Amino acid sequence: MSYVDYKKVGQRLAARRHQLGLKQWQVIEMAGLSDKYLSNIERATSKISIDVLLRLCDALDTTPDCILLGTTEKSEDVSAALESRLRRMDAKQQKLALDIMDCILDNKIN
Repeated sequence: MSYVDYKKVGQRLAARRHQLGLKQWQVIEMAGLSDKYLSNIERATSKISIDVLLRLCDALDTTPDCILLGTTEKSEDVSAALESRLRRMDAKQQKLALDIMDCILDNKIN
């Protein structure tokens, strides 16, 4: 019988957050969670709902199977990855990213 190992789910969420260099408060804001809820999920003191799982996966640019099962992502949709990363940037960082893309498009950077 399969069951959800909430401890491993929490560990995978924390590992992905660390991999992206994000603080808990940043992920909480991106996913629209209440204070301390992410900490409780990462420590397996709260169970995660499907709705929250999907919001966290979106914020952490990952998939539910990676978090639930520990599978690795096989291929990444470039457009979705760009969109996800742009959403995590402030206005100044977004402007810089656009400037860099313009340079690439103008063949200033190979």
